[in-house]
Amino acid sequence: MPYTYQDSRPRSPPLPQSARATHSSGQTYEELKRQCQQRGTLFEDCDFPANVSSLFYSEKPPIPFVWKRPGEIVKDPQFIVGGATRTDICQGDLGDCWLLAAIASLTLNEKTLARVVPQDQNFGPGYAGIFHFQFWQHNEWLDIVIDDRLPTFKDRLVFLHSAEHNEFWSALLEKAYAKLNGSYEALKGGSTLEAMEDFTGGVGEMYEVKKAPDNFYEILGKALKRGSMVGCSIDTSSAAESEARTPFGLVKGHAYSVTGIDEVSYRGRKVQLIRPRNPWGQVEWNGRWSDNSPEWQSISPSERKRLCQAELDDGEFWMSFEDFKAHFDKVEICNLTPDALGDNVTNKWEVTVHQGSWVRGSTAGGCRNFLDTFWTNPQIKLRLTEKDDGQNECTFIAALMQKNRRKLRKLGAEMLTIGYAIYESPGKEEHLNKDFFRYHASKARSKTYINLREVSDRFKLPPGDYIILPTTFEPHQEADFCLRIFSDKKAITQDVDGKVDIDLPEPPNPTPPQQETEEEKQFRALFKQVAGEDMEITAEELEYVLNAVLKKSKDIKFDKITLMTCRNIISLMDSSGNGKLEFNEFKIFWHKLKKWLSVYLHFDTDKSGTMSSYELRSALRDAGFQLNNYLLQLIVLRYSDDKFQIDFDDFLNCLIRLENASRVFLTLSVKTREFINLNINEFITLAMNI
Repeated sequence: MPYTYQDSRPRSPPLPQSARATHSSGQTYEELKRQCQQRGTLFEDCDFPANVSSLFYSEKPPIPFVWKRPGEIVKDPQFIVGGATRTDICQGDLGDCWLLAAIASLTLNEKTLARVVPQDQNFGPGYAGIFHFQFWQHNEWLDIVIDDRLPTFKDRLVFLHSAEHNEFWSALLEKAYAKLNGSYEALKGGSTLEAMEDFTGGVGEMYEVKKAPDNFYEILGKALKRGSMVGCSIDTSSAAESEARTPFGLVKGHAYSVTGIDEVSYRGRKVQLIRPRNPWGQVEWNGRWSDNSPEWQSISPSERKRLCQAELDDGEFWMSFEDFKAHFDKVEICNLTPDALGDNVTNKWEVTVHQGSWVRGSTAGGCRNFLDTFWTNPQIKLRLTEKDDGQNECTFIAALMQKNRRKLRKLGAEMLTIGYAIYESPGKEEHLNKDFFRYHASKARSKTYINLREVSDRFKLPPGDYIILPTTFEPHQEADFCLRIFSDKKAITQDVDGKVDIDLPEPPNPTPPQQETEEEKQFRALFKQVAGEDMEITAEELEYVLNAVLKKSKDIKFDKITLMTCRNIISLMDSSGNGKLEFNEFKIFWHKLKKWLSVYLHFDTDKSGTMSSYELRSALRDAGFQLNNYLLQLIVLRYSDDKFQIDFDDFLNCLIRLENASRVFLTLSVKTREFINLNINEFITLAMNI
């Protein structure tokens, strides 16, 4: 859930070998395995126990499952038999075919497979009942440790299993992915791209072939040059059509991979070709440019060799791009990050990542339909400086992902409807306000708002500065998110809301008695009446004075200034340290109060005596405080009510605490700040949490 402090500065993708250990013991896979070997015991994972809590969260098991280790199911269990292939992936009694399709694609890329499924695991010498797998989650690689107890019924695996009954890598991989997401039930329903991203750290794009852009062939060519994973499929109109073969040898509702793209000269003209692959290893296209088609007779042997064209029923075949567009319906591209690609791959993507949160009352503003709050969403600046080679524009992919929603299903969370909008920046280094969005249209936006884990789209924009607003469709909806920018050339990103700045005017010198205004003279009389001859008042007496004066004002509606606020006022203004307020100190504070009251009244637009928490960012800025999103979220959580309203007493208390923390920080020497290793952002965050 939100509210966790996150450094929102852009970061590069992590290296996979630095996968973070996640077991609750704090131990790594190697340490846990060694511990079991020394004790002579088999590992039992307390984080994902062999009971119903790891299986389901909303239903009871339909049959009596028995958890068994592979050695209790077969005599000679093996981790991998004859290499990891698509035949190792047979669906069980769980609706996770989306995951299985991704695992099948994973077997086509040895390097990626070896990262997700470490190959040095087996049931031979040193076996301790423990295995591990690595998955990408929100710009971080995680090492997921599991024991090898699997749910069975009548000595057969209930869920994912291999065609080879003594092979268990795929079943154990599914268990590790279920642990990552909280349970097996959490894996019901999903997108193949979602799992592919978790296996690679890449970003997914989905194209409807009939509606693809004019440069679709170029997009596919660049994707394959970068080592991206590309898949394609033919839609079905009913369940009966699934796996049905067309007269041209293609299979409907079946996941193909794309392994090549090229051009050939044929009878004096260039022909664009594409090479799909059926993971069955057989059943191929039989139309133009298929293995045995006459078109190849017009191509030289050297050209055919370059294209690896062979008359084999191996599932791989060439076809013209024109026929491809006519017969296939969808293409999925999983663009890999630089760390996922080999050194021999050219044209790697440049990638930056931003982490953030939508929090009710402060940064959960909803889409442009809700103008009053839309501007409060997190804002990220994107600078495009380098044009694409031979082009006048810059290509990039913006991918917005909502985090942990699958894992939070058992708490009732569902996928939110999300999207984003991109605006040309006016050049200001500050959070853009409501008026900007009232009068300026977006330059680009996600194609749709949809309740998927990730929304991604490809854009071409002229060089310049832009502002991206990631949002939920409805306001007041909470979630953590991750925004990734994949760009052809180097792009610079910056969190507009990441800076904390304090601009407080020097307090005025108190006027001498003979130069006091009529208002100050009235205060002096009231002050003397309450305080007595020493002209110092306690917090209780200050409470009486402020409420007596402010209640007479017709401009503001409020219940009262509380005693706690008055104690904070004395803490801010008491220069002598005696816990009381002198009249000159009161006059200085009254000067502040009038300014703060003016700010509050400006943002109490309906004159109700309360201010919307979504206006707090602007109100605090007018009072001299520029805060980042995390601090703003923290303050809203503390001072707003359940209807996202802030009354004047809470607003006053907030400003007093902010100024107190700021003044304390500014009085510290540079050496002291370095010694305690806190910047102003961290110092104020600490102070507001006390």
